[in-house]
Formats: sequence, C-alpha cells, structure tokens
Amino acid sequence: MKGTSRSDKAKKHIIYLIITYSFNFILILLLVPVSLRCLSSSEYGIWLTLTSITAWFVSLDFGIGNGLRNKLSEALAADDLETGRIYISTAYAYLTLFFGFIYILFLFVYPHLNWLKIFNTSTELGNTLPTLVLIVFSLFFLNFILKLVTAIPLADQKPALNGLFNFLNNLFTVSAIYLLSFTEHANLLNLGIISSLMPALVYSIASIIFFNGSYKRIRPSLRFVKSTYSRKLLTLGFRFFIIQIASIIIFTTDNLIITQIFTPADVTIYNIAFKYFNTIVLVFGVILTPFWSAFTEAHAENDFAWIKNVIRQLLRIWGVFVGIALIILVVSQPIYRIWVGSEIQIPRMLSILMMVFAVISMWNNIFANFLNGVGKIQLQLYTAVTIGIVNIPLSIFFARHLQLGVSGVILATIVCLLPSALWSPIQYRKIVNQKARGIWNK
Repeated sequence: MKGTSRSDKAKKHIIYLIITYSFNFILILLLVPVSLRCLSSSEYGIWLTLTSITAWFVSLDFGIGNGLRNKLSEALAADDLETGRIYISTAYAYLTLFFGFIYILFLFVYPHLNWLKIFNTSTELGNTLPTLVLIVFSLFFLNFILKLVTAIPLADQKPALNGLFNFLNNLFTVSAIYLLSFTEHANLLNLGIISSLMPALVYSIASIIFFNGSYKRIRPSLRFVKSTYSRKLLTLGFRFFIIQIASIIIFTTDNLIITQIFTPADVTIYNIAFKYFNTIVLVFGVILTPFWSAFTEAHAENDFAWIKNVIRQLLRIWGVFVGIALIILVVSQPIYRIWVGSEIQIPRMLSILMMVFAVISMWNNIFANFLNGVGKIQLQLYTAVTIGIVNIPLSIFFARHLQLGVSGVILATIVCLLPSALWSPIQYRKIVNQKARGIWNK
C-alpha cells in the first residue's frame, strides 16, 4: 500500500536523521567552547550577530527552495523526470539571476556603511570588521545558489541526506576552528572565513555527486530552463518568501536588538540559553522533516486517513518532548557550568522563557509542516507578516521599557508565536475533513 510505503520511508529516514543529528548535536555544543578558545566573549558576540545578519539573507531564496521542493515532489511522485528537470533547471537559473543582482547591490552599499556602529564595537576592529563582513557575505551569497541542491533529497523524501550535509559541515567547521585555536592566527577574521567556507565546500561536493549519480536524469541544464514553468514555481515560492522574511524578523533579529540595546557580550548569554533549549526543537524537527514531502504526496492522492494518523502520532511525541523540556530546564544551571564554565551566568528567567519558546515552537512546527507540504499557506502568510511587523518594537518594549533585559526579547517572540498556535490546528482539521473554504483553503 502507498500509505504504508510512505510511512516506512519516513520512519527509516527518521532513524538515519536521529543518528546524524545526535552527532550534530554534539558538534553544535562543541562549537561554542571551541570558538571561545579563539575569541573573547565580546568578539564571539560580534560573530553571532554577524551570522544572524547573514542568516537573514541565507533564508531569502525568494521561496524558490520550498517551491521547488513541493513541485519536484509532485513530479517525482508522478515519475515525470522531464518536468522535474525543468523545475530544477529553472530554479537554479532564476536564483542565480536574483542573487547575482543582489550581490552587485551589496558591493555598492557595503563601503558606505559604518560597520563598527552597526556592531556597537570598539575601533580596535576598525580594519578587521569590514574585511570580515565582505568575505563572509560573499561566501554566503555563493551558498544561496549552492544550497538549492538540498531541496532535491527533501522532495524525494530522503531528508537523511541533508542531515549528512549538516553533519559534514559542522564536523569540518569544528575541526578547523579547533586546529586554528592552537595557532597564532586564531582571530575573528580567520574564524569567520572557515565558518563561511565549509558550507560552500559541502554543497559543492554534494552537487557533483548528485548530478553525476542518482539524480543525473534531472541534472540542471540551460536547455531545460522554461519561463512558463517559473510562474508555478514562483507563485508558490513567493508566498514562502514572504513567510521567510517574517520568520527571519522574528527569529534572527534578536541578536542585533540585544547588541544595540545592551552589549555584544549579552548576545553570548542569550545565545547560550537559546542553543541549549533549541536542541530539543532541532531534535523534534528531525522527526518532522520526512513528513513535509510525504504530506504533499498524500494530499495529492487524497489519503487523508494517513495524514490524520501521522498528526495524531506527532502530537503524542510532542507531549513527550514537553516533559523533556521541563527536565532540561531543571538541570540547566549545572549543564551551563559544565558546558561554558562559571564565568558566563545565564539568568533563570531567561531559561524558563526559552523552554516556553521551545514548547510552542514544536507545537507550531507540527501544523506548519503539514500546511507547507499541502501548499495551504495564505493564512500563515498574513499572520507571519503581522507578527513580523510587531516583533521588533515589542522586543524593544519588553527589554528596555519594562526592564526585562534579554529575557524580554524572547518573551516578545513567544507572544508573536501564540496566534499561530491557535489557528493552525483549526485549519488542519478543516483541510483533512475537506471542509476548508475561503482563506482556510488557500
């Protein structure tokens, strides 16, 4: 049966993902102390802020990646490799044009910005910081295009391959920075170059292997770039793009806000707590990953019974993860001391709010995964735009005017996530019961 085959494939890749992400988890934890071997707390805060800014752009692929994932999944399910190749070729062509244009604009604007003021740091980094920004941004723009290869195994319901990409990227990065820490060249500039170069290396190797191996028949080619297919790709992709922008505002402006209101050192405190509690969100995301494209296939085949069964199981797993979140809150303070030492103190309130953020995020991600897979994202788009506008002023209000400090920043994010936690289960039920009308079905 198709549903059974779909479930078996998902379970197999969940196991693979758990294995790779277990190693990834260790590497992510190691990255903090290894980086602090090369940098001071203030310099590390600057690096975190810079990576947050680049993360804004990395996610901004105009929704083409997610649009390609859905359309390619449909083509592969129908065994229509020619259409799949057209979608891949068109996606690469349009993404290269878009980001080529954006990179040229960046080169014009970059020299005229006061990077020391943006990062609220001393003149000691006057020469290093602008050079670092230029190199990091250049490599990240390259990653825009190279990263598109990750949409292919996702569309083919083989997300474990992407887990392998992340593992290799983190392994190479941690190893290189660790070796760097023993040299006289251990500084912010070289750490930034290493961290930015590794993803480009991994994605390049993956592209060569994929398009000369199992995905050779859908390898991108200029001959298969079709502007008529771009409308389908970009219409869905543009809605994902708007949601991505709002998500970036909600999730990645925190470091910049903290840097401006407080100091780069406070960014380090905030990020240690965030990384600690976000680990369970990442693990839960591993379980969710195979189901996006599986939902796409099941919805196309009207297999709503399979969808309902999967969501019920995911909600039970979510309940288990809520219990895990409470446990890691209880043991958070001793874990912090073991992880980063006793010099960096994490406020208890910040840990509590990070746990609440993790629990709500996992709940929302269950239904967002389904809605993204079936392409019913109009309501999600409107909500994302609204809270994207509200998030920054609300963060500043809580942090500065209510004097909640860095805890106020994550509290604002929690408030912004609550509306989706309420309406997304309603939309899910309407769709699977085939009662969705109007905005609920768009």
